[in-house]
Amino acid sequence: MAKESNFKNMVLTLFVICFCGSAVLGGAYLITQAPIASAQAEIINKALSGVLPAFDNNPSEEVYDMQIEGQTAKVYPALLNGAKVGIAVEVISTRGFGGPIQVLVGFFPDGTICNTALISHSETPGLGDKLDQRKSIFSLQFNGKNPKDFTLAVKKDGGQVDAITAATISSRAFCHAIDMAYKVFTEIDLQDGGQL
Repeated sequence: MAKESNFKNMVLTLFVICFCGSAVLGGAYLITQAPIASAQAEIINKALSGVLPAFDNNPSEEVYDMQIEGQTAKVYPALLNGAKVGIAVEVISTRGFGGPIQVLVGFFPDGTICNTALISHSETPGLGDKLDQRKSIFSLQFNGKNPKDFTLAVKKDGGQVDAITAATISSRAFCHAIDMAYKVFTEIDLQDGGQL
């Protein structure tokens, strides 16, 4: 004999379905959380070795946060034989054409840019994704430049940076990210009494 459907039965059935679905999603999150964090840490560690001068410490274990433009930047100090040889700053610019652009910028102690690494982005394939060193030489123009005397803006905006053709917004966002990283660097420099 079939049971008649009523409001109480429908609510109870809906609750059971939602609870089971939530439990499955929560379980999937718990299972994938550690591998995702591990993969992200590996990406950062690989990028750190590419943007910093030679170091013998583990910058990702000594990372600390600083605030810049209402966001949190991550600071990775690099040491060699106990002396500070550089610092990497990880920032996110929200000015990208396709969304946020996450960049890691390595600095020498005098503020000169050692190298940059694009960590993540959602820029247009074939255009804005040329921010990545594997796709173009755009980001190499920052290496060896000191933002103290190098204007971090595209030439169209009065700066010294050659923008990617047909991707000016992406180029501006990358410049903004490096500028944010440099502002963090100068705050560290000031906090440490003029020395890294």
